[in-house]
Order: sequence, then C-alpha cells, then structure tokens
Amino acid sequence: MTTSIRQNRSRPAIAGMLITIGIVYGDIGTSPLYVMQALLGDAGRLGQLTPTYIYGSISLIFWTLMLMTTIKYILIAMRADNHHEGGILALYALIRKRAKWALIPALIGGAALLADGTLTPAVTVTSAVEGLKGLRIGSWQFSDDQLIVLLAVTVILLLLFMSQRFGTALIGHAFGPLMLIWFSFIAITGLINLNGHWDLLRALSPTYAWQLLVSPTNKMGIFILGSIFLATTGAEALYSDMGHVGRINIYWTWPFIYLALMLNYLGQGAWLLTHYQNPAYQNATNLNPFFAMLPTAWQLPATILATIAAVIASQALITGSFTLVNEAIGLKVLPRLRINHPSRIKSQLYIPTVNWLLCAGTLAIVWLFQTSHHMEAAYGLAITLTMLMTTALLFEYIKWRANHWLALLVVVIFGSIEMVFLIASLTKFMHGGYFTVILTILILLLMLTWYWGNRYRERLSLGSEHLNLRDYRKQLMALSADETQPLTATNLVYITKVSPDYQVKRTILYSILDKRPKRAQVYWFISITETDEPDEASYTVDMMGTRNIVNVQLRLGFKQAQPISQYLRQIVTDLLAAKAINPQYPHYTTLKKRQVGDFKFVLTNQKATTLSLAPHVRWWQRGLIAGRIFLQRLTASQATWYGLEFSDVLEETVPLFLTPPTAPHLAQTALKHVAKPTE
Repeated sequence: MTTSIRQNRSRPAIAGMLITIGIVYGDIGTSPLYVMQALLGDAGRLGQLTPTYIYGSISLIFWTLMLMTTIKYILIAMRADNHHEGGILALYALIRKRAKWALIPALIGGAALLADGTLTPAVTVTSAVEGLKGLRIGSWQFSDDQLIVLLAVTVILLLLFMSQRFGTALIGHAFGPLMLIWFSFIAITGLINLNGHWDLLRALSPTYAWQLLVSPTNKMGIFILGSIFLATTGAEALYSDMGHVGRINIYWTWPFIYLALMLNYLGQGAWLLTHYQNPAYQNATNLNPFFAMLPTAWQLPATILATIAAVIASQALITGSFTLVNEAIGLKVLPRLRINHPSRIKSQLYIPTVNWLLCAGTLAIVWLFQTSHHMEAAYGLAITLTMLMTTALLFEYIKWRANHWLALLVVVIFGSIEMVFLIASLTKFMHGGYFTVILTILILLLMLTWYWGNRYRERLSLGSEHLNLRDYRKQLMALSADETQPLTATNLVYITKVSPDYQVKRTILYSILDKRPKRAQVYWFISITETDEPDEASYTVDMMGTRNIVNVQLRLGFKQAQPISQYLRQIVTDLLAAKAINPQYPHYTTLKKRQVGDFKFVLTNQKATTLSLAPHVRWWQRGLIAGRIFLQRLTASQATWYGLEFSDVLEETVPLFLTPPTAPHLAQTALKHVAKPTE
C-alpha cells in the first residue's frame, strides 16, 4: 500500500480510484466469465431455455449484487473498519473483548476464505483460457483439446506463484489501467448485444427473480441460487481490501463497476434470447455466453484480456491470503511463519509457505476438475460460509455501535439470505464442493489446535507458574556486580510476558539464577502485546528503581512484524539519551565512541515428551497441547520470527509438566559408615 493512498483515504482522487479498480474488483469483475455459463449448465442445454429463465436469471444476479455487495458490504460492513482495515479478522479484533464467542465464527470464516483462495485462480484463469478452444484466426484454428488448456493454465499459474517472491510493486501500477480497460470492454460488449433488446431492462424488477424461483422451467428450484451466488463471490475480498485503498475510493468506483457488470450480464442475456431457439445451438451444453456473444474477430483479444484480468484477480486473492494469514498470526490463531517484505511498500507481504500451499491446492483443483464448468461446482460454498460468519460478527458490532434491534434486523435479513445461499450451495457438495469443505476443515483444525493448545498449555503447565520480578531485584543487582561469576553478556535479553504487577514465568528467573547463574550488566525483559490497532508501534519502559533491570512493554498492531533486535536498538538509544542506563563502552570495537555492549537473547522451547497422563487433564486437552508444540517445531523458530537470525541467541529447552512428576516413596533400609561432621 502506498503512502499516497493512505494519505488520501478521506477524499477521492483519480489515482486512488484507478488503483482501487485494479486491486479490489478483480474477483467480482471476472464473474461474467462463468456465472451465465453455470446457469446454462443448470438448465441442461441452450434449447431448454425460456424467456422466463433468462429474465429471471438476470434479475436474480442484479438483486444479489444489490443486497449482498452494495447494501451489506459497501454500505454496512465497510462502516465496521478497524482503524481503516477491513476483513473478517480485523472485524473480530475489533469486537473480541466484547464477545468471546466471536472467536469461533471468525476462525470458521477465515478458514473458509483461505480455502476459497485456492479456487479463484483455478476458475478464473481456466475460464479465460477456454475462450481459445476452437477459435479460428484466418486459416488457423486453435485446438479443442482440453489438455492444451490445462497445460496453458498450469504454466500461467506456476509463473504467477513463482513471481510472488519478487512482490507486485512493478506490475501493481499496471493493474488499475488494465482492469479499467477490462471493465470498459465488458460494458461496451454487453451494451452492443443489448442494443435492440432494451425490453430486457425489465429484468431489473424483482418480480422476474421471484417468478423464476417458482417457475416449472427452473428445474433446480431454489438451488439455482448456488450458481447465482457466484456473481458476488468477490464481496468479502472487497471488504478485506478496504484497508489498502480506503473506503471513499470504493464508494466512488463501485457504481461504475456495478454498471459494467450488469451491462455485460444483460448483453449475455440478450444473446441467449436471440439464439436459444436457433437449431445450431439447440443442443449446446458447454457453451460460454461471454465469448459466444462476441464477434469472431474480437474473441482472441477478448481471451487475452480475460486472461490478464483473471491473473490480476488471482493476484488479488493471493495477496489477500498473505494479509489474512499475517493477521491470523498476529491474533495467535495460526503458527508463526516466515514473512518477507519484497519491497519498501509496507503492506506488501510474501509468505513462502502459504504461497506454495496455495499453488499446490490451485493446481490440484485444475487437474482434478479439469474444466471451468466442473470447477464452478466447487466454487462458492466456502465463501458463502465466510459471508455468514461475517454477518454473525456484524451483529455484535452493530449492537455495540448502534442498538440491539438494528443489529437483530441486519442479522435476520442477511443471515436468512445467506442461509438460503448456503443451502443452495450445499447441492454442490458431491459435485466438487467437498474439496473446499475438506480444505476449510483442515485449516480450521490447524487454527483450533494452535489457539486452544496454547491456551491449555499456559493454563495447565508448571511453566505457567509465576513469580514477582520485584522480589528478585536485589539478587539480579548483586549478580551483575559479582565479578566471581563469568560475564554471560553485557545485555541479557528475555522475550517474555511481564504483567502489570510484575509477574513473570518462573522458568525465566530459573534460567538466570538457578541454571548456572548468568551475569550481565543489564537484564532486559521484553513483553510484546498485539493490539487491535493494525499499525501501532509504541513502547514503555519501567526501570523498577534500578539501572540494570529494564522492563520493556512493546505494543505492536496485529499487522506489524516483530523484528525485536531493530526495536531494541531504538530503545537503547532512547534510554542512553535519557541517561536511564549507563554507557557500556566496550573495550574492543570498530565503531568510535560506541556506548553499547553486546547483546545475548535467551529463548526457551518446550518439549511435549513429558506430558503427564494426569487424570484431571482430559485426553483432548493433552492432544491439543501436543499438537501445538508439534506445529511449533514445524514452523518458524522464535529466532526467525523475532528477526534474530544474525544475533547471539541462546536456546534453552524447558520440559513441559502438566503435573509434577510422581514417584513411589523410598523406604530407607540402611545407612552405613557415615563420617563425623567436620567442626
């Protein structure tokens, strides 16, 4: 996210609106590639269409976009911003202190959104490339072989995921103009086909939507909404991207996007009205009206443009997944993962583990389902679940900010609509929806294991026993001055939680005083608190009446990285300037007038091999704790997470006891040949 965008959140600007078009609407903007195709598949074949079906489909699309995207997300959800940031986890961070129950819908919604991130690149890119099948250019014709499509899609997706490590700073500026061309193109082509069929504008009346739902020509009944819902799948991503571009830019650009989308849907509907009785199309079952309505000469550039738009939409979903995972790590619902910043743009992240998992999932979907028509069967189910969870969280937010009755009204209206969409989407389960459901469950289990495993570990382990740091000030001061003990480091740093009443884990003081005393000139205890403000970065220092014990309270927003060594340099400089600590003047250094000595960071790790089978600890609690520690070993180490790869780090292993180890009492049978004590 550029500084200029952040500075212009409160007022629209051409540059800001152009960037908004480029990075916010990719997912919802490529929906015309597959929505009408999915509805045609529900009808069976082109010859089975009726005017009622065509009018009703367009009416349902229009009102779905109006209710779900315009009213729910743009007019309501975007008011629930967490210091300008949006998305289901940002919303949860805003209300978590008021509603502990909100954790569960937040985790379900976040897991479903990540699962959906594997589907969008597969569906959009495949739909676009399929536009080449059978296309004739002069005397040359593209192959109808779907294998060629799959290979092309695989190459495009591999290049896309491989490029993530370089960031999107270079291509990001091109997204806006390219997507503006895309939306202009779909609007113009739709308008051209609509010309002469202006009566189709009557489909904007909700009566046609209702007529289709109860019409016998609609063989799917209410379950047709599973395909209709595809038109609004990008709404949740739109809410998540609010922090990148600002609410005001979305307000000003959405009317243009909405108009372009509806003109294209109307154009596709007009083409279907013209051709559904044409004998040449009577038995067409796998036809895409988006490409079919274009003149032959336009189809190649349209396919190229659609592929570019699909890649941009996929890029937005990948970037959104990185942001979501970063927020989840900050909220301690996902394990720590290595996070890179490919450019100087603050919001630009690259998480290698997430990138390649998304890549593997996306390619698996491409080769498992093979055609965009089959992929559509798996699409939409997960995102419906996310939308329903967002509605649940909005209830708590509106109740807090407005009143209970307004919150109840919102949750009843949108909750009911989304439940209907969810039920309709469940028909896709056996046709591919199972893939995203399984993926959602796996991600949710990972989140639950990490979060609750940590909670139970803290609650039940002996390592959670605390002592008062103030009670040990004299010992720490004496140890610093005791030259009979070897100097471990000039500055000894522990990253641990120190409570407002100075309670600290017993294992920390045990490490300093009992496990071979560690003498240092200054002892640092750094507590890190993730706050609900995404970009907060502040600290307080309590010297506890000494010059060698430093209690640092770091407050970092949930979107902030945690390079502790960099923060510590700033803090040391500030304390030296305030003369709160003594200059250390190392004897040997390459830097003139250096006032700071060396630093050693002590990190503690736990092992699950000593888990006790105490009867008061339930088996599932032991399982969660063991799972959490296992995941910790698989993910980024503490040294990597805290940016200490090039620092002097001492890692100590701490056993995890849920209950004190017990042993049978030994009976003494003899005591022989004891020497007299020396007087």
